[in-house]
Amino acid sequence: MKLLESLQRRVSITKLSEPAPNKTILAEVFKVAARAADHGKLQPWRFLVIEDDGLRELSQVFVQAIMHSSPDISPSILEKTRNMPFRAPMIIVAIAKCQAHPKVPRQEQVIACGAATQNMLNALFILGFGAVWRTGDFAYDERVKDALGLHVGEEIIGFIYTGTPNQEIPAPPTVDPASLFTAWPHN
Repeated sequence: MKLLESLQRRVSITKLSEPAPNKTILAEVFKVAARAADHGKLQPWRFLVIEDDGLRELSQVFVQAIMHSSPDISPSILEKTRNMPFRAPMIIVAIAKCQAHPKVPRQEQVIACGAATQNMLNALFILGFGAVWRTGDFAYDERVKDALGLHVGEEIIGFIYTGTPNQEIPAPPTVDPASLFTAWPHN
């Protein structure tokens, strides 16, 4: 029951600082990610872990991408873009690794990657770390994908900003479970 209570309290945390999860903890988190529903056992996901110098490089990638797409970008937006990767000590890039398959369409593979990513978020929260799943224009930008080494058939489904909560954990919104389902067929 305690595990269910923890999962029910999981929220996104936007104010994050050091420390980020270490390699041992990340290995455990990725084991949990790998337990996601996976039709065909394709493991249609992979994750890039970015920290330290990688965050500085990602900052440059974001700046180059926005300058290419918006050459007249204001200095304030450019500075905001430059600082984006430094909102957390670690960013985990969740990548859907879609493959041609006769029984598992692309959409199912992207959803499976999303499920693996959610498992990862849950594991991080249970272990006392905070994380927030962000996408935005850079997740779909071809320059960003190329810089991060994405292959044909791969797509970024999120940048998972990860670290230690630097704020009080907010209470999750109240959810009425009865509002989430209906019985079928209706009588």
